[in-house]
Amino acid sequence: MRPIGRIVSLIAAGAMALGMTACSSGGGDTNAASGDAGATQSGESAGGAASGETIYLVSKGFQHRFWQAVKEGAMQAGEEFGYKVEFIGPANEQAITEQLQQLQTALDTKPAAIGFAALDSEAAAPILEQIKAANIPVVAFDSGVESDIPVTTVQTDNKAAAAEAAKHLAELVGHKGKVALVCHDDTSQTGKDRCAGYQEYMAENEPDIELLDPQIGGEVGVAADVAKSILTANPDVVGIGATNEASAIGTMQGVTESGNAGKVQMVGIDSGKAQLESVRSGVQAGAVTQAPVKMGYETVKAAIAAIKGEELPKIIDSGFAWYDKTNMDDADIKANLYE
Repeated sequence: MRPIGRIVSLIAAGAMALGMTACSSGGGDTNAASGDAGATQSGESAGGAASGETIYLVSKGFQHRFWQAVKEGAMQAGEEFGYKVEFIGPANEQAITEQLQQLQTALDTKPAAIGFAALDSEAAAPILEQIKAANIPVVAFDSGVESDIPVTTVQTDNKAAAAEAAKHLAELVGHKGKVALVCHDDTSQTGKDRCAGYQEYMAENEPDIELLDPQIGGEVGVAADVAKSILTANPDVVGIGATNEASAIGTMQGVTESGNAGKVQMVGIDSGKAQLESVRSGVQAGAVTQAPVKMGYETVKAAIAAIKGEELPKIIDSGFAWYDKTNMDDADIKANLYE
């Protein structure tokens, strides 16, 4: 396991702030994929802007609490370093056209830097070329972009995070049997890497596990239907992995509604209220959490460094860790579990 390590007071403070602040969507419940259309229109800003400069972050959405946590970290960095931060995202993680329009809007405002979490790592290429021509530095976050334009990418090592989840799922099913996988998409680099991370780990380490072909379920309702279909067609499935918050929540619903709760081991990635409750109750065995507050903070910090012309590493790893009911209240883990 790769631990996140000691969480600095900044990150812990951000996690507490999330619990005290109203969110624009209930990412931890069955409305996780509905989003908040109002939030996608104007975004939110923070920071005294002592520098007089704005950093514009275009996320994948507001529909999951994960993105609220990323925003929290971004706003903290804006306040700390005196930059104005605008944070927006589309209504859901399938709204590629809407996100591209928002990226164009970000360019049109002529900010000092842009952070971008791509839903489609290829579709944004023409706009990214325009941003490059305008001499505006781009910092990719959460997902990599199939381009050399971003000066750095702030992200979880998604293949390694998925492999960590796969390792625990294999242990839970006794290293044998038929296992299914619900991936949240096959267009973003995050989706591709997590799906691949699961498959590669099982192929390389678990000869007695039969991993079924991955299915796509990036919205709660879709993932629930996918899980039920998998279990109907394969009643001998002993475990299911899901690669993000919405796919995990939906998979849990599908497992429960099909009468398989307690019979099929299930693990996820990310957190959110529904996942946390399910881990505590035992419906979900556990999950891999990212460090979303840190991701937002490091994205803005990297953007500021780029504005100043400082050299940055190709990847800034924001970390991950496995949690279950035995460790989810530990300080280092709890600081990264958002509701």
